[in-house]
Amino acid sequence: MTGQITPAWIAADWGTSNVRVWAMSATSAVLAQAGSDKGMGGLDRAGFEPALLALVGDWLHGPTSVIACGMVGSRQGWVEAHYTATPCPPLGQDFARPATIDPRLDVHVIPGIKQMQPADVMRGEETQIAGFLAQNKGWDGVICLPGTHTKWVHVSAGEIVSFQTFMTGELFATLISHTVLRHSVAADGWDDTAFDSGLSDAFSRPEKLAGRLFSIRAEGLLHDLPGPAARARRSGLLIGAELASAKPYWLGQQIAVIGAGGLARLYVKALAQQAVPAMQVNAEGATLAGLTAAYRQLKG
Repeated sequence: MTGQITPAWIAADWGTSNVRVWAMSATSAVLAQAGSDKGMGGLDRAGFEPALLALVGDWLHGPTSVIACGMVGSRQGWVEAHYTATPCPPLGQDFARPATIDPRLDVHVIPGIKQMQPADVMRGEETQIAGFLAQNKGWDGVICLPGTHTKWVHVSAGEIVSFQTFMTGELFATLISHTVLRHSVAADGWDDTAFDSGLSDAFSRPEKLAGRLFSIRAEGLLHDLPGPAARARRSGLLIGAELASAKPYWLGQQIAVIGAGGLARLYVKALAQQAVPAMQVNAEGATLAGLTAAYRQLKG
């Protein structure tokens, strides 16, 4: 970072574990970027402003708007940005504004989205959805956002109609850290055949998921199932069960998967196994496009 950078505004994606910021020009081009591990989960309310200033302080030469999304707006975050109820556009109108000590900071936090029945919430994903829709005018269909808590979101006429959250990513981490499978599943490595087998088994009979997960342990003990194959099979089983449950969302719809790297590719591959094409969308690009849409909405 240098003092020569003078952004028109600053974009911030503030999650539980990390925060990323971008210095943006008046045309919303990225001038610089920075990040740290000062996520919401490690801060008390008084810690957010110092954490932000440590990243953007050299960019500030006067009052500067900061548009932030993610867990920074949760009840445990810097300021609670209340949820907008579905059906609704991805970007609500009620941006939250935390009090700041530094007069150069003018922070606006994007509200999350809530669904009353069945009860569900999202915070951060709405910004990626807004960015995707800004880049794909008139798009209707289902957006999948893989992660710790994967979202399947039905979008129509520019609005979030409904959505459903699956704890697949958290289950994945819990199984390898806190269950008997930690003795069988490798930390890395992969086996495509094992993934495809697990995916097919769980999609066709999702009610057998718990038993098939334990069979990974038994196969390791009795048949020397390699650790990478066990890891891939576990992923296939969990994603297959999720796809089976989410089928009412994606069946007959055009689908976009927003995410970077291997996890999003696994969802695209899993859908392809069901003869369902899906486009993969870069997560960072969607986030920045959504934050840009929020900035333009704020500025009218």
